[in-house]
Amino acid sequence: MSTLQLGLLYGGATFVVLFSGMPIAFAVGGVALAFMLAFMPAVNVAIMAETIYSELDNFVLLTIPLFVLMGAAVGKSRAGADLYSSLNRWLGRVPGGLGMANVLACSLFAAMCGSSPATCSAIGSVGIPEMRKRGYSAQLASGIIAAGGTLGILIPPSLTLILYGVVTEQSIGKLFLGGIGPGILLTMLFMIWVGIRYRREHRAEAAGGADAAQVFDWRARLETLPRLAPFLAVIVVILVALYGGWATPSEVAGIGAFACLLMVVTLYGCWRWSDLKPILSGTVRESCMVMMIIAMSFLYTYVMSYLHITQEVAQWLVGLPLGKWAFVFWVSVLIVVLGFFLPPVAIILMVMPVVLPALRAHGVDLIWFGIVMTVLMEMGLIHPPVGLNLFVINGIAPDIGLREIVWGTLPFIGLMIAAILVLALAPEIVLWLPGRSH
Repeated sequence: MSTLQLGLLYGGATFVVLFSGMPIAFAVGGVALAFMLAFMPAVNVAIMAETIYSELDNFVLLTIPLFVLMGAAVGKSRAGADLYSSLNRWLGRVPGGLGMANVLACSLFAAMCGSSPATCSAIGSVGIPEMRKRGYSAQLASGIIAAGGTLGILIPPSLTLILYGVVTEQSIGKLFLGGIGPGILLTMLFMIWVGIRYRREHRAEAAGGADAAQVFDWRARLETLPRLAPFLAVIVVILVALYGGWATPSEVAGIGAFACLLMVVTLYGCWRWSDLKPILSGTVRESCMVMMIIAMSFLYTYVMSYLHITQEVAQWLVGLPLGKWAFVFWVSVLIVVLGFFLPPVAIILMVMPVVLPALRAHGVDLIWFGIVMTVLMEMGLIHPPVGLNLFVINGIAPDIGLREIVWGTLPFIGLMIAAILVLALAPEIVLWLPGRSH
């Protein structure tokens, strides 16, 4: 069997198993194991556990459970609700301010946990009922949270950028710096759209200058500062430690996890086992899920490499008569298509080993491409059929149909496409900060 036939069979088998509904980690790992048994020497199967362990034996991957713990500490305590309500008071006088507060809350929460589903769940469980109560349509309310939650994989610290850095051997610190500008850009675009859409839905209320029953005086706003201060302090500590060169990403993750746990224990009284259990158990579940996908994806790419599928495809891609931007365009299309079926973790670990040589041959900056790829994968989190955030929103707001949620997210997908075009025309938005780091 030729390498081309073997590659087509390998890819086809993978999609068939994924469409069967099997969990991604087991689907990818099962296909890899089947091809090992069929096309590789028995000794490779015997050392499979050692192969997986050697790939996971990377100190940088320690950041994943620690950042997940940060998000769980905030999301599974009253801290998330406090963050949301504080921002709501500051934006109460702005037309559409409640929706903008939800976007900002998602951004700040994302900056603390790096997880999109956790951001959706923590902010949406409070924000969606409140927006519905204030007259926001189901489409707009669900779209705000679903799209705002995607910022969790772009704004640092980001689990997605950590994995991208590991696979491509790029500086995680520079990737984090590169995500700041685009993260702010998307946050501003989302907030502008929310204001425009709110004015269309509530012209009378918008003329009055504020959401219904959402006017707070300065005293009410200033009362929220003691509740906002701990969040801002944790974010500042993380940024200073990481970008000041005082600590590695793994050490920063440990500092952040400890700071968030200390915050919820001392300020929110979450010291009993009944309070800590959901935080710790949620951390273990999500971390194990992510690490299983990583482990099986490493095995999957190992089999591809051993069977020379990766090398053949890479040579074919390099030999295509495409310019730099044409190649980036078609790789972007591939990522969007894969986003219909796979989560960001799996896309990075399965696609990057194949396209990385061609990206280097075309002279594509890998820091810039990592950020663009992350925005593309953000789109995958909010478009059907397997947009993870859609199902998270449907779970926390079961009265909103999946159809309405999808329609609510479509304008935000358009904004993400616009942001990618801006990043292509002005790559300095991504590269300026990393270029000034040492």
